[in-house]
Amino acid sequence: MNKLFGMAIAAAVGMTSTFAYAERANQLSDERVRQAIAYAIDMDTIVDTLFEGKAIVADSMIPNGSFKAEGLNAYAYDPEKARALLKDAGWDDSQVLDVVYYYGDQLTADLMVAMQAYLGDVGIQMTYRKLEGDVGGQLSVLPTAEDTSGIEWDIAYGAKAALALQEYYNGYKSGSSSYVPGDADRDALIQRINASADPAVQADAFKDFERFENTKLSDIPLYYQQLFIYESARMSRNGGQYGNDQFNYDWGIANWTVEPDANGKEVLYTNTAPAQFFEHPWLNPGIYVFSKIGLDRLLTANGSLAPTEGQLAEDFSVSDDGLTITFDLKDGLTWHDGAPLTSEDVLWSIETAKTVPGINAVFQSTFDAIESMSAEGDVITLNMSQLDPNVFLTFSQFAPLPKHLLDGVNPAEFQQHPYWQNPVGSGPYKIAEVQMNDYVRFVPFAEHHGGEANIDEIVAFPSGENDGNVVTNAASGRLDFGFTKSVADVASLEAMDHMKIVPADIPYTRSLRINAFPKAASK
Repeated sequence: MNKLFGMAIAAAVGMTSTFAYAERANQLSDERVRQAIAYAIDMDTIVDTLFEGKAIVADSMIPNGSFKAEGLNAYAYDPEKARALLKDAGWDDSQVLDVVYYYGDQLTADLMVAMQAYLGDVGIQMTYRKLEGDVGGQLSVLPTAEDTSGIEWDIAYGAKAALALQEYYNGYKSGSSSYVPGDADRDALIQRINASADPAVQADAFKDFERFENTKLSDIPLYYQQLFIYESARMSRNGGQYGNDQFNYDWGIANWTVEPDANGKEVLYTNTAPAQFFEHPWLNPGIYVFSKIGLDRLLTANGSLAPTEGQLAEDFSVSDDGLTITFDLKDGLTWHDGAPLTSEDVLWSIETAKTVPGINAVFQSTFDAIESMSAEGDVITLNMSQLDPNVFLTFSQFAPLPKHLLDGVNPAEFQQHPYWQNPVGSGPYKIAEVQMNDYVRFVPFAEHHGGEANIDEIVAFPSGENDGNVVTNAASGRLDFGFTKSVADVASLEAMDHMKIVPADIPYTRSLRINAFPKAASK
């Protein structure tokens, strides 16, 4: 750590406060410069110190696993090589790179200080600033007709989380990226990773893509962030599996138990309840508590998000050519209000989701590939215009919603519908009471197709994905399960005798996005 901040002081002393671009080509378009940046940053030291060992140094945007190519260059810390590459590229060391980020935590601020020190040590000056306001817009504006960058920054530090691994690379397609110029070879590789639903074929395509990007470095991968599931000693999963809690999988919550209180009642405490309204589940399908315990999907998945078996569906199948998908719903399904849950709800939900702004990219890709769909009784048939490699993944995450309560909704005002103040679902727990921005009480849904859940009541407190009250609530016995990516929260929770931490490897990569488009003449 002393090494990091000693370098930071030296870099800060020599930093200019104002800067301007001369009329020149964007040197970040030279892959040698991008490689130099990768060599200049000592991620092993950063992970060991700033992250207290609770992250995994990355050598690709794709996380470790069966889809990872062997022998990738990890760009291990080598400042001499970085300097040599910059010299070969004719690096102009008078320029000052504009580095942006969008996280508000101290860890990110410390990382920016460390990066400034490491890059300064090899002759790359940088300033850093936190984006405010419309962050998505500032990160994602596409190039102008003149093929000049539409974004203001040089490098953006951020994350990519993937439901389907194609999400890591599909955004690089020519014309789709704010920072990656088009490339015919890259486009051909993108086509390959989307051309088959066969995992073995997909794996070969992904490995070729990784080897290509290992040199190009459109993103410079820094580290894989782990997800940390926390549980109190009061509760037991009774054999239920662990996995990627940002999404939905068969964790067996109906079988969980918790120590009863003095009255013999089992009450479990968690977070991610709403502050103003329940978030709809078609963008972030599994982050919020209602989406996880109040809604079911056609299929379920294992902890690694591989689709496994039916949930609302009794059976499902795909034709040999991958273009016809069928789902046979279970008999007697009902919504929490007692209304029948039918194939009409499923078809209506798909059609409506196609018109709602801002749904999950994997869902959108699947729905765009549906040419027609129909239902005969409980059997739903989807006819695809093209093969979708993630169709079953989509239906393990996409939650149908009740047509009888939402029919006729204006898609542009979908999230503002009164339904989202007290939604009706189909999962093992239903809402018993909503005190908005205070708590939500859930109780078992006695008519659930999977049987009645064990725990008498789940009380959820409001929070987003990152809960600022995790440590306080856990210490006071008001938090029994949830997940976090905050290293500081993990360290505090680990110090509590009654809390257990279970790390989970997830597809979540922090990286530097490099703006390689031609830049405007002045800045």
